[in-house]
Amino acid sequence: MKKILFVASECVPFIKTGGLADVVGSLPKYFDKKKYDVRVMLPKYICMTEEWTKCLKYKTNFYIDMNWRSQYVGIFELKHGGITYYFIDNEYYFAGFKPYGNIYEDIEKFAFFSKAALAALPVVDFQPNIVHCHDWQTGLIPVHLKDKFHDGDFYQGMRSIMTIHNLKFQGVWDIKAVQDITGLPAYYFTPDKLEAYGDANYLKGGLVYADAITTVSETYAEEIKTEFFGENLEGLLNARANDLRGILNGLDYEEYNPATDKWIEQNFNAGNFRKEKIKNKKALQKELGLEIDHKKFMLGVVSRLTDQKGFDLIAYMMDEICSRDLQLVVLGTGEEQYENMFRHYAWKYPEKVSANIYYSEERSHQIYAACDAFLMPSLFEPCGLSQLMSMRYGTVPLVRETGGLKDTVKPYNEFEHNGTGFSFANYNAHEMMNTIDYALHVYTHKKRDWNKLAQNAMEIDYSWSASALQYQELYDWISAV
Repeated sequence: MKKILFVASECVPFIKTGGLADVVGSLPKYFDKKKYDVRVMLPKYICMTEEWTKCLKYKTNFYIDMNWRSQYVGIFELKHGGITYYFIDNEYYFAGFKPYGNIYEDIEKFAFFSKAALAALPVVDFQPNIVHCHDWQTGLIPVHLKDKFHDGDFYQGMRSIMTIHNLKFQGVWDIKAVQDITGLPAYYFTPDKLEAYGDANYLKGGLVYADAITTVSETYAEEIKTEFFGENLEGLLNARANDLRGILNGLDYEEYNPATDKWIEQNFNAGNFRKEKIKNKKALQKELGLEIDHKKFMLGVVSRLTDQKGFDLIAYMMDEICSRDLQLVVLGTGEEQYENMFRHYAWKYPEKVSANIYYSEERSHQIYAACDAFLMPSLFEPCGLSQLMSMRYGTVPLVRETGGLKDTVKPYNEFEHNGTGFSFANYNAHEMMNTIDYALHVYTHKKRDWNKLAQNAMEIDYSWSASALQYQELYDWISAV
């Protein structure tokens, strides 16, 4: 049996700030349990809810050497959903109201976590064949496996995989400070290792030293080898192209299931959505104070309100959008300019625009279930989960062709009457607007085609099953190398 350890800074249901948590929380459940023993290691944040902290079982504690000081490492354990989770405890590092804070604090926090995660393995008596590291917070683990931990018998032959969830975040800080925090010798801080443009870069260290690299969609794996998407690491990613592969993220089909979802007004499935789905629309219209009309085209947005997600395009076209015969429902928080922009249009067009400037898991499910279409015009999108969620609920996605959006949404073909959504190629506000108008036209004048799009979207399988098989293949390959 192969033993795999996932190491990450967040994981549902314990702590979540983004899609990384969904991946780490869902993927381990989908491996063949007869062949793979997959466990997860996380920080024990003070800001975790009591619902989970009271379930954790204290195992043991020890101390590790962080260069010139000794630090406490507590280990807690929880078995949940058939998976064993280990939590690294240190209140000095993991206090605070949220998992991440100032970068200079996070740099030290995750240097500690990376070292503690490896040091804890003999203590919990788990010797993985592969340590699967997620994002920059775990970037030092492949480095340590080639350095401090390389000589011990316990770690001999242990392989590492580095998964990039978003290349934009790299864990960059001053070299001297990082040397002081980690105790790594100067040998590691050169341009072919951890140094990048005069600073130390945790993610770069992971990408240099990991035995394999993955990212969360095939298109994104190609995009990050180019200057536009490469975030200054495209040279390294091209050099390691043979070890880099894109494996599409999946969706937890138990949690996102319109047939059983407890948060929506009316459950439905691919067989009866034509009759039942509109009940969700009318309920949401009523609750949000929009005009109650089940024939009105309802466009949803659930997102962080940032440039990356294409909100500069939406802002440019907001008056145009509001001039159409549609309703726009927005849920999310982010940059102040976009929060205020949506508030303004909700005030100006109260029967057309609903601005929900907060985040609620329950409300997000209601939007996915109620809307006819879902707008996601991202500048870049490593994988994206929102379009998968909307498709699961028969809400047709309107996306820009980038990263995972390009890999998951098949554009509508009016001659063959197939596809799962609408897409546009260039990062251009007018192209986005044309796509919205085209979708509105099909919804209004070709209802049979629209319903077929929604049905296709609901029937396509983007659960974790297919992705888990690709990861199993990778684990087998890396073990044999």
